[in-house]
Amino acid sequence: MIIDQQTVEKIAHLARLELTAGEKVDMIKDMSQILDFMDKLNEIDTTGIEPLVYMNDEVNIFRDDVVIQMITHEEALMNAPKHDKDYFLVAKVIGGVH
Repeated sequence: MIIDQQTVEKIAHLARLELTAGEKVDMIKDMSQILDFMDKLNEIDTTGIEPLVYMNDEVNIFRDDVVIQMITHEEALMNAPKHDKDYFLVAKVIGGVH
C-alpha cells in the first residue's frame, strides 16, 4: 500500500485530526516506514508456528460473586449530601425542551 497525501487526509479526517502541510509530509514518511517494517515481517517463514494469542499459559480464575456485606436503605442515604427519604438528590444535567 502506498501512503500518499490523500490517504493521510482521509485517516486524519476519520481520527478528527487537523494536520498542517508539514505534519502531513511527516505522517506520510512515518506511515510508510511502518508499512515497510510490516512488509519485512511478511518475509519471515512462519510455517508450523502457531499464532500467539496469550503471553503465558495461565488461565483466569474467577471467584464467585458473593454478597459479603449489605447496608440498609437508610445507611446508604446517610452520607449523601442531598437526599429525601428514598432517593439521592443530584443536580439536573439534562436540559428540557423549550
